[in-house]
Amino acid sequence: MNPAVPTWAGVAASAALIALTIAVAWRGRLRLARDITLAAVRAALQLAAVGALLLLVFQHTGLAGAIGWLALMVLIAGRVAARRTPVLPRVLPTATAAITVGTAATMGTLLALGVIATQARVVIPVGGMVVSGAMQATALALTRLYDEVRTARPAIEARLSLGLAATEAFAPHQRTIVRTALIPALDSTKTVGIISLPGAMTGLILAGVDPFTAIRYQIVVMYMLLAAAALAALVAVRLTERALFDETHRLRPLAEPMASH
Repeated sequence: MNPAVPTWAGVAASAALIALTIAVAWRGRLRLARDITLAAVRAALQLAAVGALLLLVFQHTGLAGAIGWLALMVLIAGRVAARRTPVLPRVLPTATAAITVGTAATMGTLLALGVIATQARVVIPVGGMVVSGAMQATALALTRLYDEVRTARPAIEARLSLGLAATEAFAPHQRTIVRTALIPALDSTKTVGIISLPGAMTGLILAGVDPFTAIRYQIVVMYMLLAAAALAALVAVRLTERALFDETHRLRPLAEPMASH
């Protein structure tokens, strides 16, 4: 048994941290005790179920099963990224396509160059990080795009009235949107190892891998996350831009988001 990995008794003991969190919420009258409890129980059950499924995939399906698992993750991530901006035209297929491109291009490059092994136990966790990074960048890009279109509509329509094509009229806003979507990935890449030891590196060190080996893996992780985020954000903005303008290069009206109750 690896002493760096908690036993099930240790996992149960860590529930004391949840009890502490509930006590803090109760003391502060935050009315979050029920939500904290449900979140903790749900996380444990979800992770246990995922662990059981991953065990089956690792033992019986190989690379094909890993690709299927990643495809399911992409579909779910697309829905998550699209739900904050439901009034954008074709937002669900756009978000799903952006995450797909970011994930496929990044993972395809890593596998084709032999950077990572083709084993399911490698492809799934690495691919999961890529999907997550692409999802976050896509969600940020779509949210920023919606805000930009709402606030900058007069400027966009002014450029259109001067005879500029839709692509040219929207180009300044496109650059701003993509830059904003990449800020988290860029900041993480710039500060890695200085402010925090990221998850992949920490996990390898806890598993007994020497730090220099863990560092090599973490460098690959940071590079792939940055690439996936850039590709996903750019694809999301480009596809949404096409849907925002009609055949005569007019900016389509956007519905107001429904108020949440």
